[in-house]
Amino acid sequence: MPPVNAVPVLWLAFPGLIWLLDGVERPVAAFWTGLAFAFGHFVLGLYWVGAALLIFPRFWPMLPFAVAGLPFLLGLFVGTGTLVWWGLVRRFRIGGVGRCLLFAVLWTGVEYVRGHAFTGFPWNLMGYAWVGLPGPAQVGALIGVYGLSLLTVLPASLMATLADGGRRPWTAPLAGLGLVVLMTAYGVARVPAGEAPLVPGVMLRLVQPDIAQTDKWNADAELDHVRLLLALSRQPQPPGQAPITTLVWPETAVPYLLEDEPELLKAVGQVTPRGGLTLTGSLRLTPAGTPGAQDGTDTYWNSLVVVNDQGQALGHYDKAHLVPFGEYTPFRRWLPLRAVALVSPGNSILGAGRGPSTLDLPGLPPASPLICYEVIFPGMVTAQEAGISGPGGGDATKDRSHQGRPGWLLNVTNDAWFGQTAGPHQHLAIATMRAIEEGLPLVRAANTGISAVVDPYGRELGHLALGSRGVLDLPLPQPTTQPTPYARWGDGPLAALLLAVLGVIYFFTLRMYQGRQCP
Repeated sequence: MPPVNAVPVLWLAFPGLIWLLDGVERPVAAFWTGLAFAFGHFVLGLYWVGAALLIFPRFWPMLPFAVAGLPFLLGLFVGTGTLVWWGLVRRFRIGGVGRCLLFAVLWTGVEYVRGHAFTGFPWNLMGYAWVGLPGPAQVGALIGVYGLSLLTVLPASLMATLADGGRRPWTAPLAGLGLVVLMTAYGVARVPAGEAPLVPGVMLRLVQPDIAQTDKWNADAELDHVRLLLALSRQPQPPGQAPITTLVWPETAVPYLLEDEPELLKAVGQVTPRGGLTLTGSLRLTPAGTPGAQDGTDTYWNSLVVVNDQGQALGHYDKAHLVPFGEYTPFRRWLPLRAVALVSPGNSILGAGRGPSTLDLPGLPPASPLICYEVIFPGMVTAQEAGISGPGGGDATKDRSHQGRPGWLLNVTNDAWFGQTAGPHQHLAIATMRAIEEGLPLVRAANTGISAVVDPYGRELGHLALGSRGVLDLPLPQPTTQPTPYARWGDGPLAALLLAVLGVIYFFTLRMYQGRQCP
């Protein structure tokens, strides 16, 4: 996975797992073999979650559950998949290439399920291994990252046929490598030469304050944080650069309730470019007993607020997909209060907005805002219908009509929780895949690393490194002329591809099995 991108390791790992499963004799062994494989994968890939829990001592009791418990829970999905695979292979005597094809189908199915079940956690899907490398990642524009996972696991799994013997043991592995070559050729051909066209008259300034998470909500330092954001926003531009038109601040950049602070709004307006906007993360509050408050308590919202140069809040977007145990506690009503206090102290709750929206912004193309975690969900990052302008949040209605297609994805985040780990790099890679899938440029402003502007083909125009403080002045690329196939049809092509692979398994394996059963 990024930032390592050691893709050839998959050509060792997946055949090894298949050979281990070939040798087990009991269903429980098939389950535990898959779970153990996945546990190792997720411990190495998600170790950075533990870094967030080391920041404050009150989180320390949760450390074992994050570092080992989360990989174990995710491993249950894979263990169930390997159990089903083992059962089908034994029941229908599927061997050779057929068992490798079936393995790739079931692995993809497992990834899809864990990406949707219990609000979903589609992190480090196998398709992300290609992000940052030329070629294969562009297949995401056709079939999304789940389909790319299928076309990644399948050729890697075909190496397992080397142990089957036969006259031409390299035929299937070479066919798998041929598939990778075709994916690479498609990706190279899809990406145009030169830079993507730019939106005329738009120059963004992404502000990365690099505030340590230990200081983020320190009441004595909050005013200094605001002053830092204002000072960075006022930095002079290099000679000859087009004037800044839009400021982008990260998630919860303002440590106050911005819409309720007229003087603070005025200060933000003073640094906002003339005739332009500042797009900033901020908390909002709906007091208990007022319309919109949830569960009868004070309800806070993790929001993106739009401010003009007059210091007026023109509108907002409320984060809809909250982080389990980070922004809300599942089963809160049935858990002991002390357990809830470990992750969600206080008498208030964080409310969930109404879903993907399109913000109509003066002087800018319509934007699809995504706050932190929301960018990890394939096919759930745009509203497709015209959304909001002004206060009130978005419309969760989602279809594929593409009336009011947004012109860009706006991702604000705070990855300071995870320090100098692989987590922020993985987060950027996941966000980059959304740009490829949707054919939309991505603008990402982070409290610390990694702020970047990415064109609709996943190419970086520039970035601010993890752990650095500064500003990034870049233009806004235009989207692809037409929506990508994935943006039009979602996971429909993936379903067709899975059915095609299952058809190959049936005609070349199961029909032979049925023939052996005839008298």
